[in-house]
Amino acid sequence: MDKLIYTAMSGAKQAFLQQAGVAQNLANASTTGYRAMEHRFRSVPVQGDGLATRAFTVNASVADSFQQGPLMQTGRALDVAVQGAGWIAVETPNGEAYTR
Repeated sequence: MDKLIYTAMSGAKQAFLQQAGVAQNLANASTTGYRAMEHRFRSVPVQGDGLATRAFTVNASVADSFQQGPLMQTGRALDVAVQGAGWIAVETPNGEAYTR
């Protein structure tokens, strides 16, 4: 028996997760330094009996967006920013790490 409801709900679940991500991005649109989340999905064919056109929707990845935001002059000597592509190396108790 084909459990079509599971196939349909896999798509509904991913649509809900994407909507939650968009809501999170909108809620933090004016937060300094916030990186937007990008949800990516892919379809996976259902194995077994039934039509070959059946596919589940799965979360392929959740990634941060590294698009540059606006630069603001603060006038403080210790404030830094990265303009363009690049990372800032920082020293942590576990060794060197990179931040943006």
